[in-house]
Amino acid sequence: MSTLLTINVKNMESATQGFYFFQQPAIYTGGGEVYSNSLFSQSLGNYGQTGSLLTFQVNMQYYAGIQEAHSTPQVGQSSGYSSASRAIDLAPASGTANDWTTASVSPLGLSQPTAGTGVQPGAFRITTPTYSPPAIYNVGSAVEVNGGITLSNFVVANPSNNTDCQPILKYYVQTGNYTPGTVMNFTASSVNAAVCDFTGGHSIIDVTLNADGTWTTEIIQ
Repeated sequence: MSTLLTINVKNMESATQGFYFFQQPAIYTGGGEVYSNSLFSQSLGNYGQTGSLLTFQVNMQYYAGIQEAHSTPQVGQSSGYSSASRAIDLAPASGTANDWTTASVSPLGLSQPTAGTGVQPGAFRITTPTYSPPAIYNVGSAVEVNGGITLSNFVVANPSNNTDCQPILKYYVQTGNYTPGTVMNFTASSVNAAVCDFTGGHSIIDVTLNADGTWTTEIIQ
C-alpha cells in the first residue's frame, strides 16, 4: 500500500487566503537550469469563522516524467502540454532497482523502468532519444497529488542524453495563487514559506498561518 504524505493547513488570518504548494527541486545531473511547477492551489477561509482546513496529499511513490512544450519554461506560464509518467525506483547504495527509463517522443512516452548502470544512489535516470530542435521536452520528477500526476520539477532535455534526477521529500506552502502545472520561481516563492520536511520518515505535518502572517509547523506523525 502506498504512503501518502499529508499537509493540513489552517488559516488564522482574518481574511480568506490563497495557498499554493510546491516541492524542493531535485538534484539533477545531465541537464541545464532546473525549473519548478506549482502542484496545488486553493483558497481557505479563516479557521475561527469557517472551521475549514486545507489538505494537500502527495503519494510518496517516485515518478519519472516527460512533457512536450511549445517554448522554453517561463515563470507564470504552463510548463507544457502532453505528458507521460512512470512509477520508478531510486538507485540503492548497493544492489539493483528499476531506476532507469527510456523516453520516446513519437509517440510521447516512457518505457517500463529497468535496472540501470551507474545511476547515482538516491536518483533515477531518464534517457532521451534523438530528436531535432525546435522540439522541446521537459524531463524530471513527477508526483501524484490529490489523485493526479503533475511534473513537479524538471530540466529541458537534451537529445540522446541521460538525465539523472534525485528527488527531495521537502514541500513548501506559500500564500498566493499559482495554478498547478504553472512554472514558478522557486527561490522567490520559498522565501518566508512554510517548510514541510518529510525526509525523516514523517507522513503528516500540520501548518498554521498565524494571525500575524508567520507560520507554525508541527510534525504529527
